[in-house]
Amino acid sequence: MATQKKLTVVLAAGGTGGHIFPAEALAEELTLRGHKAILITDARREQYTFAQRNNIDVHVVYTKSPKGGIVGKIKAIAGIFIGLYQAKKLLKKIKPDVVVGFGGYPSLPTVLAALILNIKTVIHEQNSVMGRVNRHLATMADKIATSFADVRFISKKDQKKIILTGNPVRPHIKAVRELPYPTLDKDSHLHILVTGGSQGASVFSEIIPEALVSLPGEVKNRIRIDQQCRKEDIDKVRKIYESAGINADLATFFNDMSARLASAHLLICRAGASTIAEITASGRAAILVPYMHATDDHQTHNARAISDKGAAFLMPQKIIRADLIAEYIKDFLARPEALVKTAVNAFELGIIDADKRLADVVEEVA
Repeated sequence: MATQKKLTVVLAAGGTGGHIFPAEALAEELTLRGHKAILITDARREQYTFAQRNNIDVHVVYTKSPKGGIVGKIKAIAGIFIGLYQAKKLLKKIKPDVVVGFGGYPSLPTVLAALILNIKTVIHEQNSVMGRVNRHLATMADKIATSFADVRFISKKDQKKIILTGNPVRPHIKAVRELPYPTLDKDSHLHILVTGGSQGASVFSEIIPEALVSLPGEVKNRIRIDQQCRKEDIDKVRKIYESAGINADLATFFNDMSARLASAHLLICRAGASTIAEITASGRAAILVPYMHATDDHQTHNARAISDKGAAFLMPQKIIRADLIAEYIKDFLARPEALVKTAVNAFELGIIDADKRLADVVEEVA
């Protein structure tokens, strides 16, 4: 959608990857269209460098997660008022045409401030379950952009505001889609990529090494694994793989995720919204192990949205076992066509122009 006016757009996102990565993709698309994107986030944003790379102004407002019982909730409420005051002051100075909220508690003060100041607002919901902050803001927002066709907890009266945009994926991840799925036959190595969200997942550091070590020698020799581990787990996991002679590359964070994703046959990972978007955009098979303590169990609903279509394998954390993972791996090597079919199904679900769709919504609202 073309627009003559050059817009100033504020992106309100928390400092975790699930919120920052879609904001990054939208910021880059808006910049390409000649608009100015400004990020308002929380103190965690230092670990993400896209704003510096793209010369995007960044502002931090105070927020506090409502954890820790009554005292924690009181502090969180006080934090909302502090953040609201800071956000109102910023927005009056910036004078944005639109504020886009990406959910999470850090987005709340900025979107609330926009509503109070009668600034146009869009909220983007990454998950298949509407987050609690977005639930509160949905009725007042001008548009609701969603990543899934079916999203729980959007009221009937707000259905008319919904536009399915998908979840924007970073360009270097999206580029993997143009590359062929790596060859997997009786002589190939099975390349497994294990990620666990922003902080890694300790359950993977326990179960996956045990599973791979238990494999027969001829199977172990055909495995290559790249695994994201927590700092406290990485040395232990490395020793296990080295002792078993398994080809492994471990890190607490992968800066070259697109290259690893391009060569991967199989991911073992959580089921956060950004992970689902990247799996489907790149067309890769995955065993999804939803984080069991995710709010409203939204990761399980995310996983089911694609596993029910044959585009992933769902393995709830309460049933994950080393012997089960080992059986999957042996079966994939014996029947690679099953893995390839899953990757094709994932590919077909990918929404690769989500950044453009979301930018269109911003321009329409403005």
